[in-house]
Amino acid sequence: MDLVVEVYALTRGFPPDERYGLTSQTRRAALSVPANIAEGNGRSYRREYVHHVSIARASLSELMTCLEIAQRLGYISPDVFRPLVVRLEEVSRMLLMLMRALNRPAQPTP
Repeated sequence: MDLVVEVYALTRGFPPDERYGLTSQTRRAALSVPANIAEGNGRSYRREYVHHVSIARASLSELMTCLEIAQRLGYISPDVFRPLVVRLEEVSRMLLMLMRALNRPAQPTP
């Protein structure tokens, strides 16, 4: 959720004419990551949880694309962009590890 707060703060600096374009899309992609994890966690079946984590990873990829576009348009400096990329890659790895853990067969309880 820290990533969402960071993205919202960052996009406040985008041009006003991007309010309904890149700003909105970037924020929705960022918000979709924890929202899908939470929704999946609330589901009854592990397979559904995995599916929602997969959607969260896709939203993370969308967020990365939006941020790269913003950087290319000059809305984000390279010095701000680089640490964001590292952060997104870290979150992506965590989601992949979660998916792998959820896909492991359940261990019988003693």
